[in-house]
Amino acid sequence: MFDSHAFFKRRFSAHMKETSRYLRYIFNGHIAVAMLFFISAAAYYYQGWLANLPDNFPTAWIIGVAFGLLVSYSPVRTLLKEPDLVFLIAAENKMGPYFRDALIYSFVIQLYLILLAGAAFGPLYFASYPDRAGNIYLLTLLVVLIFKVGNLVDNWWMLKIREPGIRQVDQAVRMLLNVAVFYFIVQGEMVWAGITTVLFTLVFLYDLSVSRKYPGIVWDLLVEKDRSRMQTFYRIANMFTDVPHLKNQVKNRHWLVSLVSRVPFANRHTFDYLYRISFVRSGDYLGMYVRLIVIGGLFVYFVPNIWMKLLFALLFLYMSAFQMMTLYHHHRTIMWLDLYPVDIGVRQRSLLKLLFQLTLFQTIIYTLLFIVMQEWAGMLIVLAGGIVFDYLFILGYVKKKVTT
Repeated sequence: MFDSHAFFKRRFSAHMKETSRYLRYIFNGHIAVAMLFFISAAAYYYQGWLANLPDNFPTAWIIGVAFGLLVSYSPVRTLLKEPDLVFLIAAENKMGPYFRDALIYSFVIQLYLILLAGAAFGPLYFASYPDRAGNIYLLTLLVVLIFKVGNLVDNWWMLKIREPGIRQVDQAVRMLLNVAVFYFIVQGEMVWAGITTVLFTLVFLYDLSVSRKYPGIVWDLLVEKDRSRMQTFYRIANMFTDVPHLKNQVKNRHWLVSLVSRVPFANRHTFDYLYRISFVRSGDYLGMYVRLIVIGGLFVYFVPNIWMKLLFALLFLYMSAFQMMTLYHHHRTIMWLDLYPVDIGVRQRSLLKLLFQLTLFQTIIYTLLFIVMQEWAGMLIVLAGGIVFDYLFILGYVKKKVTT
């Protein structure tokens, strides 16, 4: 007899074994040091900023929006795979325990976001409302957990509806109600919080009645959503190690390709062309590079201490070069590259040259930021230090990695 609860346990065990293998590569020593640096610096400046918090700071809006979005984002992880479309449909009436376990698993793995948000907004809450007792904030977090469960169950009901427009409208309505509920709770307007909670309950009951009209399970939708989430995880992991399960997405970006693909027509520039095109069109290299520049630029611009600005600039230069290193292994599974009449040293030099160009461009961006802030000493230090760092890191660490 088919036991769906035991089946979920086997599927969950295989899933955890696979993800933990990639997580070891993602949270390696380099990322751990960077995260520790970020958390320490952010906590230091956060405490200093709270000491001078303005009286009219919109704390209720910020916490309300953050908690509202957190509870609204409640995806259901079913761990279903494409073969299940064939082999499990016949056992659909026995899959109740499986989906119950999937809901519990989905709730547990999303708890860390609530715990992080609760810890992050706690000091802001107490600094803005020093006359309130600590247990009031704990009760607020309890309400967050209750709404999290409600939104998770509601999302599961709406997955029985195939039309994406209906699901999106329902998601938008619940998100607005979630934000309103937590805004009023933090603001201390409990009457309005109660009214919006009643409205959310009515939407919750309406979704229940709608889902009962669709007793079946939309298997292809569940498989597609879980596959999409795993592909997102694989794309992140692929920046640290080779992921054979990843289905690479190639984007056109014709205008950008025409801009970066102008290289001389010669053997020694074969991999210059390939790596430039791969950087622009394949995976998430370009997106990751731009995000690191933007986030690093925000730190450089808003952090008050000039030495911390310089440290953040060098840190993001390091992170960009480290993330782009995986370009060298991006085409590992393509056998045609081994047939190119190009020496392996040409391939290695092409990657080093591209990395140096990317980090040099990032150094120039941060130098321009220091010019905008009229930090002339910082401008000179980040320009000289960035070039020296790029040269030493790429010709030292990266070169040794790609040649071994």
